[in-house]
Amino acid sequence: MFRPCAESALLVELGEGIDPAVNRRVHALARALGAARRPGVIALNPSYRSLFVQYDPRRCSYEELVTAVEVCLEAGGEEVPAGAEVEIPVCYGGDLGPDLDEVARRCGLSAAEVVARHAAPAYPVYLVGFTPGFPYLGGLDPALVTPRRATPRERVPAGSVAIADRQAGIYPIESPGGWQLLGRTPLRLFALDRDPPFLVTAGTTVRFRPIDRGEYERLAGA
Repeated sequence: MFRPCAESALLVELGEGIDPAVNRRVHALARALGAARRPGVIALNPSYRSLFVQYDPRRCSYEELVTAVEVCLEAGGEEVPAGAEVEIPVCYGGDLGPDLDEVARRCGLSAAEVVARHAAPAYPVYLVGFTPGFPYLGGLDPALVTPRRATPRERVPAGSVAIADRQAGIYPIESPGGWQLLGRTPLRLFALDRDPPFLVTAGTTVRFRPIDRGEYERLAGA
C-alpha cells in the first residue's frame, strides 16, 4: 500500500484497476490529507487507484507522513462530496471527429448510435494529466470500448473528444495522440489567462452535449 519514491515522495495504493469506488477513496484521502495541513506536504496528485504525495523530507520524515496517511485512512471519509458537473458541447463526426465512422463499424453500431451512447453517461473525472488539463474520464458505455489507433497521430487538434479502450478523454491542447477521435468541443479546457486555468479537475463530472456545426462555429468564435 505504501511505496517510497526516491527521498521526497510517497505512493499510496488503494486498489487495482479502474474502479469508481477505489477512485472515490483516493480523492477522499487527498481531501483529508490536504485538510490536515501536514507540515512538509508539498503536493497531492490523485490517479485512478493511488495518491502520489510529494513532501519536503527536511520538514516531514517518511515515517511521519505514513502515520499521517494512516490516521486519515482510519478516520474513514470515503464519501466524497459530488464535484461540479461541467457540460461539454461536442460537434461529432466529419473533419472534427474523423474516427466516428470507424468506431461505429468496429462496434456494430450506426454513427448516430455511437453519438447517443457517448453523450448519455455522466463521466467522473478520475485524474488530469498527460498534457495540461487532459481529463481521464470513466463511465464509457461498454458497447463503445475500442482500442487505440494502431498508428498515433502526430497532431491532434485542441478540443478533440476521444475514446480509447474503456476510457474517454478530451485533448486540451494540440498534441500527439493515439485515441479515437469522435468529435470536437469549442471550449478551452486549459487557458493560462483564466483563473483557474483548468475547466475540469479530478473529482468533477463531465456531460457531453451534441451540437451541430453552426453552434460549434458560433461558440468557437465567442
